[in-house]
Amino acid sequence: MENKRFICINCPVGCHLTVSLDEKNEVISVTGNTCRRGEIYGRQEAVHPKRVLTCLMRSSNRKKPFSVKTSAPIPKEQLFMCANAIYAAHPEAPISIGDIVIHDICGTGADVLATQNLL
Repeated sequence: MENKRFICINCPVGCHLTVSLDEKNEVISVTGNTCRRGEIYGRQEAVHPKRVLTCLMRSSNRKKPFSVKTSAPIPKEQLFMCANAIYAAHPEAPISIGDIVIHDICGTGADVLATQNLL
């Protein structure tokens, strides 16, 4: 049996979680959480961590970069690959908040959304 320790990042409380895993790397228990979201976070983080990716992107016809984020968390091990795909893409302005600038980034199922207007 293995124990992994995390600080939950789902809310400002920052619960100290302990996740117990069996020999097959399956979660046995999560302790230290004060809500259900902490348990869900601990289970995911211990076995398959994911993050929402936020970064800047350039347009093909404007100098000013604009901010983007993924529509859903993506596997942590794919963050750099997805960031490189974002940096390589140069959509054309105008772009509005909420526009999908890349669909299904790197096969993750998450879209890249503009979080800033670029007119």
